[in-house]
Amino acid sequence: MGNFQNILKSLRTSHSLTQDALAKKLKISRSTIGMYESGAREPDFETLELIADFFNVDIDYLLGRTLKTTYIPFAENQPELNKRDTKQIEEILQQTKDKLTSQEGLMFDGDPASPEAIESILNAMEIGMEMAKKKNKEKYTPKKYKKD
Repeated sequence: MGNFQNILKSLRTSHSLTQDALAKKLKISRSTIGMYESGAREPDFETLELIADFFNVDIDYLLGRTLKTTYIPFAENQPELNKRDTKQIEEILQQTKDKLTSQEGLMFDGDPASPEAIESILNAMEIGMEMAKKKNKEKYTPKKYKKD
């Protein structure tokens, strides 16, 4: 299972938790945590979910498949984008795509930017803009999206 044992130990220590304290919070035995960290035992899927939720990380991160540490869990009261928001984002992305594709010698990560690289940049921008719009909706209309 990749580098799970080291990742778990790193997460635990970065949160200043002992094996015993983590075990109590997760409602599993301390010896189980010890076996996970030593590599003697691997968690089942439900336990992986429990650990990922506790540390607010992706399961893929726990398994060493990605460097992305945090995720944004689905929220029932999360604001939704309306047609106007979506249209604004699409317009900005199209303008950015036009500028990126019209530039000569555009470099991405030290290499000439491929269409795939440009698409990757645009996808990341779209996600970021959607998150920002939702956060602003939550911030400026807090009663409607208030989390309990």
